[in-house]
Amino acid sequence: MSDIINLRQFKKKKIRAAKEQQADQNRILFGRTKVEKEFARKKAQKAEQFLSNNQLEPGDREGQNN
Repeated sequence: MSDIINLRQFKKKKIRAAKEQQADQNRILFGRTKVEKEFARKKAQKAEQFLSNNQLEPGDREGQNN
């Protein structure tokens, strides 16, 4: 025979596990030091600046003779 399962306890256990998983994800996303946040912000800013400086305008193709 199968064991008797208390559904209330099962639901609570399932909810606790989901909350713990969400907490782990939040620790990764938001649990950074000030230095790490600043480094990531500067890195993203530098990448954005690089892309905007090297963006091709319409009609600015290399090798095109006008």
